[in-house]
Amino acid sequence: MHRLVDPELLRLLMQRTGTGARVTIRQLGAAAGVPHGTIGNLLAGLQESVAGESAYAIAAALGVDVLVLWIPVERAGGVQIAPQMDEADVA
Repeated sequence: MHRLVDPELLRLLMQRTGTGARVTIRQLGAAAGVPHGTIGNLLAGLQESVAGESAYAIAAALGVDVLVLWIPVERAGGVQIAPQMDEADVA
């Protein structure tokens, strides 16, 4: 999953893509292969995250690196916690 940095940043990037052109919600959705409703929800703040494939596709359609627009996040079940170490393990 990837979390959107800021809906306003997405809106700004849609006003001037990597080619210098403006893109609409429907055009971005079509170019990225993502439902235009998802783009609208991201802009409205109703949705914060998308799957990694969608994040990469949206970034590519806008002509920016994925990390400009998205923050990779782990699901709670995927987080691994390091085992506790005893003092004897450290010495």
